[in-house]
Amino acid sequence: MTEAKTIVEDAPSYLEVVEAPRWTCSLGGAYITTTAVYDAVPILHSGAGCGIAQLLGVYYAAGENAAGGQGGTSTPCSCLIEKHVIFGGEDKLRKLIDSTLQMMEGDLYVVISGCVPALIGDDIEAVVKEFKGKGDIIFVNSAGFKGNTFDGYEDFFGAVIDQLLEPRKQEKKVVNILGVVPFQHLFWKGDLNTVKELLAKLGIKANILFTQFDGVKKLKEIPEAELNIVLSTWNGHKTAKKLKETFDQDYISFPSVPIGPKQTSEFLRAVAKKLEIPAIEVEALIAEEERRAYRWVEYLTDAIIIGMPRPYAAFIGDTNTIIGITKFLANEAGYLPEIIQITDEPPEESRDLIIRELTDGIESVLKPEIIFEKDTFRIRENLRNRSFQVMLATSLEKWPAAKEFAVSHLSIAFPTYDRVIVEKTYAGYRGGTGLLEDLLSKYVGPL
Repeated sequence: MTEAKTIVEDAPSYLEVVEAPRWTCSLGGAYITTTAVYDAVPILHSGAGCGIAQLLGVYYAAGENAAGGQGGTSTPCSCLIEKHVIFGGEDKLRKLIDSTLQMMEGDLYVVISGCVPALIGDDIEAVVKEFKGKGDIIFVNSAGFKGNTFDGYEDFFGAVIDQLLEPRKQEKKVVNILGVVPFQHLFWKGDLNTVKELLAKLGIKANILFTQFDGVKKLKEIPEAELNIVLSTWNGHKTAKKLKETFDQDYISFPSVPIGPKQTSEFLRAVAKKLEIPAIEVEALIAEEERRAYRWVEYLTDAIIIGMPRPYAAFIGDTNTIIGITKFLANEAGYLPEIIQITDEPPEESRDLIIRELTDGIESVLKPEIIFEKDTFRIRENLRNRSFQVMLATSLEKWPAAKEFAVSHLSIAFPTYDRVIVEKTYAGYRGGTGLLEDLLSKYVGPL
């Protein structure tokens, strides 16, 4: 182990590799975002492996999810090979789009181009324009080498804004929810629907874009919102800024999906203030929800106090997931965060905000060490010689948690292969109780 670490640390930057990365490429991000929209059909202009790799590396890693009707092996793909590198792939793409329009029903067709077309200079825009008038069709230039999953998410919405959306009259109390990347965020389906239901209790209509049966219709309704809500310290902000420039929509941001009573009440107050909803209505709802949430968590108090009171904890995962979960466990369940490792490569300009959320935002005498790390080997090495008793991480840490560190482990971040997650959520007033149920189940009881 020591020798391997030395080799990695001493290697020149151009030889650096990442062991077991925690996200996919830019093409993958645009692809999985497309498949999260009902009745949107992705058309991959890439090598054959670019699509199937997402099935194994993203969908299954997102709580053993299937890819849906237009994902996985059902995805139209130009399957570029060596001759297309030499002679170009535009004709192959033209034939693929034509056959897809005939064979696959959809309300929107999204051509996503990969690394090879970008390198050889295929004119994707010109080919797609030939099919205008035969249905809604857009293209996303999202070559894999351009970035990662999160960049592909932004690329998808950039294409939607530029090529699909048209100005519409803004409606009061209508909002769009941004910043939650489908599949990459394990609990995206349950979290988005929980946020939608919470806001509905204040008379706010939330357009969550994904999981809705009229998904393409919801995309087209984006300009109708008077406000965009970004549930991230950094992801989704590029899209929100573009919507501000294009449709004059204001936006506000939160560090993550709210988890538990404190975060959820803070979220509702901020949104209500922005939309000028009377405080008396907001406080009445908060009082009702908090009373129920704290009453029900009383059933867990013996397990919390007797099972493992105020445990030292390690957290590993993407920014959006880790901020919400860490703050809930530290501020409302008494956990002591010892080390936090952020895996999603947030931009440098966002890291000070992330650090503040995980230090100033935590009501604990113990402030965690925060490390931005994407490499699985280094992540494991960073855990050594510490005193944590609980680990909330990805399934990649499940074996080291048991065999190397002898601590309890719960998979809460991407990639997770050891849990099936469909509508599971930790969001909102009741989500915190659900998180405690899952976590406490790992170490309470003698049998």
